[in-house]
Amino acid sequence: MTSQIINNFKRFDAYAKTLEDFRIKTATGAFITILGGAVMVLLILSELHTYMSPNISEELFVDTSRGHKMRINFDIIVPRISCDYLVLDAMDSSGEQHLQIDHNIFKRRLDLDGVPIEEAKKEEILVSTTSVTNKSSEITKVTCGSCYGAAFNESQCCNTCEDVREAYKMRRWALPDLATIEQCKNDESIEKVNLALKEGCQLFGYMEVNRVGGSFHIAPGKSFTINHIHVHDVQPFSSSVFNTTHIIKHLSFGSDIKNANTAPLDGEMGLAKEGAVMFQYYVKIVPTMYVTLNNEVHHTNQFSVTRHQKSVSNVNTESGMPGAFFSYELSPLMVKYTEKERSLGHFATNICAIVGGVFTLAAIFDSLLYHSINVVQNKVMLGKTG
Repeated sequence: MTSQIINNFKRFDAYAKTLEDFRIKTATGAFITILGGAVMVLLILSELHTYMSPNISEELFVDTSRGHKMRINFDIIVPRISCDYLVLDAMDSSGEQHLQIDHNIFKRRLDLDGVPIEEAKKEEILVSTTSVTNKSSEITKVTCGSCYGAAFNESQCCNTCEDVREAYKMRRWALPDLATIEQCKNDESIEKVNLALKEGCQLFGYMEVNRVGGSFHIAPGKSFTINHIHVHDVQPFSSSVFNTTHIIKHLSFGSDIKNANTAPLDGEMGLAKEGAVMFQYYVKIVPTMYVTLNNEVHHTNQFSVTRHQKSVSNVNTESGMPGAFFSYELSPLMVKYTEKERSLGHFATNICAIVGGVFTLAAIFDSLLYHSINVVQNKVMLGKTG
């Protein structure tokens, strides 16, 4: 009775076995078996790597976050203008300068081959102040230097090279050759002018600004504002002599995170082929939030760039100022990336699919190859080939 039940139960076996004596092993079958096993191992390892890495989901919603600052990281090389003649200015969307921003900006002098000349020095973003000189109790001889015709009244004195430059700036006159000015003969200005076009400069660091639209630029000359107009004084040079070729080694608006386009301009080079060129980068920033598996939240920004350049070296060309100008605008939408663990059941299902699929395809190829070889061999034996 028991044996009959077992025999009836055996009918449900979907994997009927053949006798060992009726099995034929071939070299082609061994090759397909080894190849199928190698493919199976590679696919399983790939699936395991996918399972171990988190699944990242994306969400898009209106940005309602407030309070935190935006950090601008940059590393830009200007290989044909010295550090003494390069300035970095940052302004908000209303055109007012950022005077109270956290920053950590350095300048490194380079030779024309890009080799550092000295260690990087910290560059301060200066605020215009009025200096007050305390009167000395001692009686000293007071001299009044000439302003070379730029004085507004007879009592105005220009005792330093900087005083002469300021007087000419207020008059909006072109500055004469510094070598002809007595106050500038022992001043460092002569050396700075001589090296202005014989060195390069690397500017790097970061600025932390409010989360509003704005701009910053790197341009030659000393910057100041006249009647709410931002002006760069490049005297005794003209703007057309400055080669504003530059290399953007890095530019980002926040920390770098994987799977996000946080630094698309890295390695970009702006080549000035027509003398003085104004490079304009219009940046569209998308606030981004990244949530890890440990529920750590990282705030950063992705951005896209539209680039434009124009020559400003000739009188007949468009108006502008040579340099690299970056205008950024924030999107009202935020992208959120969230890391999630992958399903163990999904992993097991994929493993079973890999094993079953490889075995099935290997069996089909082995069967086709085996029967094809048998047909050819039979034809050879019967003398029916070629």
